[in-house]
Amino acid sequence: MTFRASREHFERLVEKALETLPEEYRRYFTNITIIIEDYPGSGDTRRLNSKKELLLGLFSGVPYPKKGGFFDIPYPLPDKITLFQKNIENICSTEKELIEQIQETFIHEVGHYFGLSERDLRKYD
Repeated sequence: MTFRASREHFERLVEKALETLPEEYRRYFTNITIIIEDYPGSGDTRRLNSKKELLLGLFSGVPYPKKGGFFDIPYPLPDKITLFQKNIENICSTEKELIEQIQETFIHEVGHYFGLSERDLRKYD
């Protein structure tokens, strides 16, 4: 059975997941946006060669280790972590599972922000 939450409640749970990151990592979140959408778009799934219902989150942008550039001018566009609410909810049957899955998905995407590959992240699962 799928556990559903309102968008507002889901957003609060995502905020709590962000707060659980140690300060030593959070301080690097200077130009990053966290977005919640119901489902990934067809461009996302095509680019990642993934099925729509399997994608829980997505990092878009320049990984932190590759930042820098000419005279250390920051990138003008923010990086983005997107969490797909309906897909996350579809694999959860309780609020506790939802909270855990949000945190796991968020941490996974933060790993991509810090330059870790899928292979690297599987070591931590």
